[in-house]
Amino acid sequence: MLRAVDTSALSLARSDDEPPLTIPRDPAREAARRELSKRMYHENDPSWFQRALKAFWDWVGKLFDAASSATPGGALGLVVVIAAIVLVVGALWWRLGTPRRGPASSAALFDDRPRSAADHRAAAEAHAAQRHWNQAVQERMRAIVRSLEERALLDVRPGRTADEAAAEAGRALPSHTDRLRSAARDFDDVTYGGRAATEQSYDRIAELDRALERTKPVLANSTSGTNSANSSHSADDNARRGAAE
Repeated sequence: MLRAVDTSALSLARSDDEPPLTIPRDPAREAARRELSKRMYHENDPSWFQRALKAFWDWVGKLFDAASSATPGGALGLVVVIAAIVLVVGALWWRLGTPRRGPASSAALFDDRPRSAADHRAAAEAHAAQRHWNQAVQERMRAIVRSLEERALLDVRPGRTADEAAAEAGRALPSHTDRLRSAARDFDDVTYGGRAATEQSYDRIAELDRALERTKPVLANSTSGTNSANSSHSADDNARRGAAE
């Protein structure tokens, strides 16, 4: 094409009756540059995006070639290593679940806004109506603990965790110890474990809340009083038997 441009430039620089003229190299190069800069010569050039994409894939290809040359077995060995890593990571993720952001026992059950058990129940029902099961489970567990505090079965203690509340409540309500622990575990999984609650998990914790409301606590004083009464009855019975003999 440079020759054609040079020929065009030479033909323009002479007439039919004059001998051919020799154009210096620099003007000829400039004439060729002007000719090649015309739009007609660049209609099929790749766009800037295509050029950038090609440069990216060239870089990936060089990186892959370098990695495969350093891996035993070449490209096939590199593919096997990558597949093994993906399988190990997937197995760990499936086995352990989403990593916890912190220990389950390190965060408090309540925030800084004191609310009643009724308030927490209302918030839980509102979330459940919108099928926001995570928030519904959290609020219902808070309602359970606040209700136990209002009944004086738990001391009002800032910073208490769900696990601690379940363990303390289990001593006053022993028939619900396992369900309290399960509810605390659901709360921790949702709040700190990154897991999603379900409608079934909310129904379980809501039913536990209602059952606790109907359950009478087992107090230490009543237990000791019962034991004392039983001891006195046994002593009286023994005395009667001795008198009869």
